[in-house]
Amino acid sequence: MAATDERGWDAVAEWYHGFFTGMVLSAIGRRSARAAADLVFAVFRRQHREMFLPGLKKLGLDRLPPAVAAAQYHYLSNAIGGVAVEYVYESDQKAWVRYPPPRWMWQGTAICAVPGEVSRAMLHAWHGENGMTLGHPNVGLVCTGQTVEGDPGLEGYFQAYDRPLPVEERVRFARHETMPLFDPTRAPVLPAEWTAARQRKAHRNYAIAYVRTAIPAAIQLWGAEEAVALLGLTGRLVGMQLYQQTAAGLGVSAGGGAEGFAAFLHALALAQGDQAERTGATVRQTSWQAMRGVADLHPAAFACWNALLEGALAAHDRRLQLAVTGRLDLGDPAFVWTIAPTRGVAWA
Repeated sequence: MAATDERGWDAVAEWYHGFFTGMVLSAIGRRSARAAADLVFAVFRRQHREMFLPGLKKLGLDRLPPAVAAAQYHYLSNAIGGVAVEYVYESDQKAWVRYPPPRWMWQGTAICAVPGEVSRAMLHAWHGENGMTLGHPNVGLVCTGQTVEGDPGLEGYFQAYDRPLPVEERVRFARHETMPLFDPTRAPVLPAEWTAARQRKAHRNYAIAYVRTAIPAAIQLWGAEEAVALLGLTGRLVGMQLYQQTAAGLGVSAGGGAEGFAAFLHALALAQGDQAERTGATVRQTSWQAMRGVADLHPAAFACWNALLEGALAAHDRRLQLAVTGRLDLGDPAFVWTIAPTRGVAWA
């Protein structure tokens, strides 16, 4: 594995991380906090159903007591994803997890726009469902702090009770309690097969997974037209904002006209794990890691995702346009993008 591979994976992780954060902020600002909470709930519940049990096995946690397994899963999986996280074991019936600031999900000052309702939606969608999925409906989460409400971190503990919990008790809030101090020397460790290379690649995939679930969820919640309007604008904004740093992370010059941007698209595709080739100002991509494995994918998903590339091109050179002449998702053998001067503009 070359150092350039690692930098490329990191660049892709930030690219998709920014897109997901932008989606939630757009939903908050352009729709409502309730709409954003619905989106976050849908994303995290879908990810929980797809990833939790397989992830427990991959991390070697599937034989632990359920409350401990749940806490250790969140500690290890988030650490792989590049998220700051802490863990404290109290007993087989109680284990803590804490996400200290800065919060990965809400980059920089973006956290100022996120209401508690949105953070709570994530807890209800995933953390509160862990016990049920494990076959132990007596396990729930007690949240003792939320960063978005001014607490010094998002924290809480998984607790095994002596009775099954109704849905309204699977997540409860107790801000008067505080997690004990974290001791890194007593924290869980990854199995030996989780090499540094595997962790770096998983970090990239962690960020891509949010977009993979968020775009179909938005289409299902709001319909194709509204999802494209909101996420398309978001993608364009994020693509413009992150183009320079992403190009630098990929080792690509941010100049060079049409062929220069084609080089960016090609490098981005390869760093995502896609198969792609470039000829001059045309790029062919024959796989789509961003939506890999999504069943019954709506054609509007491409428009939401492709807006990222349109935004990047606007930042690269506003005199250029991105023409799509092949759609892998519509049955063509590849996505095909050709970068050319905007209609009516002639220049060498």
